[in-house]
Amino acid sequence: MQLWRAAFVIARRDFTAVVLSRTFILFLLGPLLPIVIGFAFGGLGEKISSTDLRPVVGVAMSAPDSATVLRAHDRLVARMGDQALPRLRRVSPTVSPRAQLARPDSEVVAILSGTLAHPVLTGKAGDLDILQGDISLLSTAALAERTLQFVTVTRNEVATSQGAQAQARLIIGRIAQVVMFFLTILLAGMILSNLVEEKTNKIIEILAAAVPIDAIFLGKLMAMLAMSFVGIAFWGGTAFAIFLLAGGQPTALPAPAIGWPIFLALAALYFAMAYTLLGSLFLGIGAQAATVREVQTLNMPITMGQMLIFFFASYAVDHMGSPAEIAACIFPFSSPFAMIARAAQDATLWPHLLALLWQAAFVAIIIRVGVLLFRRHVMQSGGRWWKTLFRPATG
Repeated sequence: MQLWRAAFVIARRDFTAVVLSRTFILFLLGPLLPIVIGFAFGGLGEKISSTDLRPVVGVAMSAPDSATVLRAHDRLVARMGDQALPRLRRVSPTVSPRAQLARPDSEVVAILSGTLAHPVLTGKAGDLDILQGDISLLSTAALAERTLQFVTVTRNEVATSQGAQAQARLIIGRIAQVVMFFLTILLAGMILSNLVEEKTNKIIEILAAAVPIDAIFLGKLMAMLAMSFVGIAFWGGTAFAIFLLAGGQPTALPAPAIGWPIFLALAALYFAMAYTLLGSLFLGIGAQAATVREVQTLNMPITMGQMLIFFFASYAVDHMGSPAEIAACIFPFSSPFAMIARAAQDATLWPHLLALLWQAAFVAIIIRVGVLLFRRHVMQSGGRWWKTLFRPATG
């Protein structure tokens, strides 16, 4: 209890120092910039998509054949979409296709002439390679206009589909993995430089003389985790408010296998475990670094390693029950990501209790090893590592 009280004091100190600072406001506003940029580029993309960029093909056939081709084009576009076929435009059949394509004000990239049975497409070789198949389809549909009838499909609706439900739950698991990964990478990196600053200012020596070093590590981890939840609440609330102000309407999402309330609770717990696993490792490494430059040098390989672990857990999502998925659930650093995906697809609850206990135990081991190395190499104290590994460090 003394250890936890000391850790809480350190956590309250660090949390207050970070959250009440001006830089924390900038930290909260920083990740909102991609949201603003996303809305800006979304509007730009919508404007671009509204501009028809399909190639234009001139139709230089006889009047009856041209009308037949245009009607076939409209029928196919109604079923396949506007972007499926090039646009058509009638041009004069009395002027040669080569002469029309050579005109400076010409907007067509190719010209269709001839007859329905023997169409001729004139244009550059690259454009012909792209358009030849579409024009062949159009000519075939136009030639069979009188006999071409779209078959009516009879609808037979069902309330549920196991295949669609499994696919939706797989998507939920993947989205949860991606969100947890990016939040962990975004927020856990700050812990690397946390102890370096206090070592440089000699503050860590004062703290180590007052409370156990275990409490310092644990308290800093608790403070950063609490700060992370503050940031997540702010970003999530802001994004949801922007979504509602933009006229969005929440739609009914398919429920994960374990149910939304338990799934969201597990998501928060697994994020906390993923953060503390990586954060405790960062604390141990940052405690050994002497300068901020060393911390920056170590940040890249650690992030790359975490990305490999995430890809491993992401691969396991599609292979429930396979050796790879079981290994991803057991390996501590990939376990939170693999288990949240399992929660989306499997309703069994007891594996999550075991996984959380296992992850918490591994966090304790990492913190203990980090404290031991910190005492031996930084504080220049401590005896044999096997004698001090499970003994509380007092300074």
